Amino acid sequence: MLHPVICIDGPAASGKSTVARLVAKDLGFVYVDTGAMYRAFTFLTLEAGHDPFSRERIRQLLAKVDFHAEIRDGEMVLRQGQRDLASYTRLPEVNAAVSPVSSLPELREYLVNIQRKLRLSAPLVMEGRDIGTVVCSDSPHKFFIDACPKVRAERRQKQGERDNLAARDKLDSSRAAAPLIRAADAVLLDSGTADARSLADLIVQRFQASRSPAPTVP
Repeated sequence: MLHPVICIDGPAASGKSTVARLVAKDLGFVYVDTGAMYRAFTFLTLEAGHDPFSRERIRQLLAKVDFHAEIRDGEMVLRQGQRDLASYTRLPEVNAAVSPVSSLPELREYLVNIQRKLRLSAPLVMEGRDIGTVVCSDSPHKFFIDACPKVRAERRQKQGERDNLAARDKLDSSRAAAPLIRAADAVLLDSGTADARSLADLIVQRFQASRSPAPTVP
């Protein structure tokens, strides 16, 4: 059985992760950061000594890597064999290389299949860049969170990241496989004019309202 999934998409530093975690906590759903999967595989690419722009090398790694994701104790766990990859996903070198690695169509297809299978395990709040357009396009619960470039750049600096957001956005939105775009039926939310708590409350309210039975006509 496929469990319900709330899709939260948006560009880097849009605040979507904070909102998604709050929504998951409020509803008792499992929070799934699909970006962590791409960062984990990027780490494995760099660890193997491969150029993140070398598509052939990444394909070779993809063909033999033992990579999997599962829901355990209410959380998503990423592993290579028995090794937990969580501590490697936020390394600066990983963040700098994730866009070229994640643009490989074969990798995206591989990870999308993993992401879809997670719906068999539990209700999810899934955040990323193509959840509402590709991964769970059948879900009626879609949201796209964004903010102006200045707000996003300030957030990135507070996070200690120094990557070029404009370049990252261009790579994410122009890639051939699953580019970053807002789903036609996604609700657009501005995290620059509302705080994370307010946006999470709105998402929870809309989700609960959509699940409530329609009133009967006397």
